[in-house]
Amino acid sequence: MELNDANLQTLTEFLRKTLDPDPTIRRPAEKFLESVEGNQNYPLLLLTLLEKSQDNVIRVCAAVTFKNYIKRNWRIVEDEPDKISDLDRTAIKANIVNLMLSSPEQIQKQLSDAISIIGREDFPQKWPDLLTEMVTRFRSGDFHIINGVLRTAHSLFKRYRHEFKSNELWSEIKLVLDTFALPLTELFKATIELCQTHATDINALKVLFSSLTLISKLFYSLNFQDLPEFFEDNMETWMTNFHALLTLDNKLLQTDDEEEAGLLELLKSQICDNAALYAQKYDEEFQPYLPRFVTAIWNLLVSTGQEVKYDLLVSNAIQFLASVCERPHYKHLFEDQNTLTSICEKVIVPNMEFRSADEEAFEDNSEEYIRRDLEGSDIDTRRRAACDLVRGLCKFFEGPVTAIFSGYVNSMLAEYAKNPGENWKHKDAAIYLVTSLASKAQTQKHGITQANELVNLTEFFVNHILPDLKSPNGKSSFVVLTMLHKCPSIFFLQLPKEQLLQAVPLLITHLQAESTVEHTYAAHALERLFTMRGPNNSTLITAAEMAPFTEQLLNNLFKALALPGSAENEYIMKAIMRSFSLLQEAIVPYIPTLIGQLTHKLLLVSKNPSKPHFNHYLFESLCLSVRITCKANPTTVSSFEEALFPVFTEILQNDVQEFLPYVFQVMSLLLEIHSNSIPASYMALFPHLLQPVLWERTGNIPPLVRLLQAYLEKGGATIAGSAADKIPGLLGVFQKLIASKANDHQGFYLLNSIIEHMPPESITQYRKQIFILLFQRLQGSKTTKFIKSFLVFINLYCVKYGAIALQEIFDSIQPKMFGMVLEKIVIPEVQKVSGTVEKKICAVGITKVLTECPAMMDTEYTKLWIPLLQALIGFFELPEDDSIPDDEHFIDIEDTPGYQTAFSQLAFAGKKEHDPIGDAVGNPKILLAQSLHKLSTACPGRVPSMLSTSLNAEALQFLQGYLQAATVQLV
Repeated sequence: MELNDANLQTLTEFLRKTLDPDPTIRRPAEKFLESVEGNQNYPLLLLTLLEKSQDNVIRVCAAVTFKNYIKRNWRIVEDEPDKISDLDRTAIKANIVNLMLSSPEQIQKQLSDAISIIGREDFPQKWPDLLTEMVTRFRSGDFHIINGVLRTAHSLFKRYRHEFKSNELWSEIKLVLDTFALPLTELFKATIELCQTHATDINALKVLFSSLTLISKLFYSLNFQDLPEFFEDNMETWMTNFHALLTLDNKLLQTDDEEEAGLLELLKSQICDNAALYAQKYDEEFQPYLPRFVTAIWNLLVSTGQEVKYDLLVSNAIQFLASVCERPHYKHLFEDQNTLTSICEKVIVPNMEFRSADEEAFEDNSEEYIRRDLEGSDIDTRRRAACDLVRGLCKFFEGPVTAIFSGYVNSMLAEYAKNPGENWKHKDAAIYLVTSLASKAQTQKHGITQANELVNLTEFFVNHILPDLKSPNGKSSFVVLTMLHKCPSIFFLQLPKEQLLQAVPLLITHLQAESTVEHTYAAHALERLFTMRGPNNSTLITAAEMAPFTEQLLNNLFKALALPGSAENEYIMKAIMRSFSLLQEAIVPYIPTLIGQLTHKLLLVSKNPSKPHFNHYLFESLCLSVRITCKANPTTVSSFEEALFPVFTEILQNDVQEFLPYVFQVMSLLLEIHSNSIPASYMALFPHLLQPVLWERTGNIPPLVRLLQAYLEKGGATIAGSAADKIPGLLGVFQKLIASKANDHQGFYLLNSIIEHMPPESITQYRKQIFILLFQRLQGSKTTKFIKSFLVFINLYCVKYGAIALQEIFDSIQPKMFGMVLEKIVIPEVQKVSGTVEKKICAVGITKVLTECPAMMDTEYTKLWIPLLQALIGFFELPEDDSIPDDEHFIDIEDTPGYQTAFSQLAFAGKKEHDPIGDAVGNPKILLAQSLHKLSTACPGRVPSMLSTSLNAEALQFLQGYLQAATVQLV
């Protein structure tokens, strides 16, 4: 694509169409952009548009498109096509920093993100001047430019907060510190001085405080991995100024907005985080500063209001106290009874209360409220922080804290009892207090794992939870909602089973509630209840115990999906999946009705997939329906196909990318249930599955390979007969996969199925070419994963076609190649093969080479007979060699970059491990003994003489054990 006005105009028109709400206009435009993004100059055209277009909407659209293009394509993945030319890469890096710094803020943010994506791959080795280019801009004095640099640096360095320690990471951080730490510190001091100079200029203060917040975030990232020497030496500068900023109260920066945090709150929140980091990780060095920070943060907490805009600040401030009170060094700061009482009264209780703002969120934006509460994304909420502080205090002061709170809990419950309709918030806070006190340690998955023995959860549940579950009373039903999801996850391991069973029908009733929060919490509670494990690791609640409630449970769950606001409620769909899994064959009578509702729902969501979790649980529920019903009666598979195929066809025709990997998995599951034949409806689809465009998307590869394996297993002969012209296409897929380090194992899965299931004559003409392709890949890049797969393949070939056929095909490619493969690959590498079935295939294949290949006894290959036998005995007796060379770094499919649909494995579409040898060989050691016995009778005297002169004594001893076990001897 040339950099000219015509192409800029074309690109503008297509970008505008991508913003059109009409999918018939939007989708073709998106497809067009996808089709041209591999062209040279495409990214430069986007950068030109975002710089020079007169239309602001197009500029922003070009910026977002450019960032997403970089996100998808910048990382160079071995064996994958590189869509960005070297010239474009160089031009982008040469211009993007300047362009970012001179752009309006909306575009600056997109380009800043793009720089951080490029930096993640190229900095520092391939982009060594990035930092110096950025640091020189600090001297500009223009805070629009300075903030652009700071924002970019923040997006570049924030990964240091979660990267694993490594020498590569240390050297990068050292480089950054050497270049960046001093200018950052100088900028910090200069900015604080400017804040004092411009203390009465609100516009200047807004810009300066934005800078201080970004500088504080950078401080956190650069100090996260370890305490750098520079920051240790300059701790006085940083901590004194941080403390001054914490205690600063500039009236000009206070906002009237009760929802949105202002600049002062954001800065103080980050400083609380920085102080908590130092208190936790560098407590010795931080000790001189700690008391003044504790005092400042305490004063901040007791003087800050309940408005939503302070939530992040208050939660970070409480988290600071929580991190300090858990450290043995600082225990003395909290020992005094008055201090504990004061913390409980002034910090914990006020921040556990349900505020009117929470009530509004609950009523007006229930989806966001649920997300925050259930998914733990309330990590920054006051309640979560207050609960953490309770747990922290209980570490050293469990008795006193429990005693103080017991009084609060009793008085709250007494207030509630006086007027449940009005005082329900008291009970709500009491429940939070009790659950915080009860759990010394808990995990999101298992709930409480360590309990406070001073809190009687069972008594609390019976007296204060069950009554409300049975008869919710006006506003107090909100308290029930809290417990609907809190009681299974919080009381998991604490309550007797009988009480949990009492709760089941009550929870099922709550599924009918009109309130989105209430029926969602009920579904979530049931789902958690059904996953609980009993003493023998089976589910705590059994299908038999659920029998009286099964019909009502299924009815209410599916009715809940029809309630306003819950059409794509992931918690309900997850509860449906879990119910199917628990109830098993008990759901069979209901499936004819339910499958219609599930397929109808699938058709609706496929129009515009927007809830990935909901969609995943929907497909899992479909798989369970198929698996459970067809286990009881395999012939019902055709009725599932009738119900599902019309929807699947529509998904395939509309290329709904998010759903294709799921559709292929469900189709595999259905096809695998068929007896050894392949229905015509599947054969009609077969050619489409070989289309190259499907194989371009990494998320499609594992499920498509499995689906083709199912085709081969059920209809190898059918394909050879009625679709022989498609065999080259099938081998083309194998060739594409085998060339990729990430997907070569998938290529071998496909190849092994072709060898096992296709009639031998149908692939005779292709066999030699298959081996040549494998050798080319071996010469090009020989990885451990490839070698293991290659060994399994050649041994499967040997099992299927015989040892002579294996030797002949190798030697037809190049004379003496069979010997080279044995000597250079099989003998030294077979110990690396893992997996029960894979090991069995290799053992049987090598046994056949040893005992059924005349060339091994009568040619120059004879010298390899003993080393091969020795390797086989070692394969049986020695531990697996799982070493991987240092220079091999495999790319996981999940690690490939960009927005391509990742492969999401459906747990309930799982495939049984297939053993191509089956019962024909029980114990490969016995097979070796029997085969050697047969060989020795064919050529008497030779085998014992070779063994006695050349085989290692220990190996010989093992071999004699095999012969005894097989009750045979060598002659």
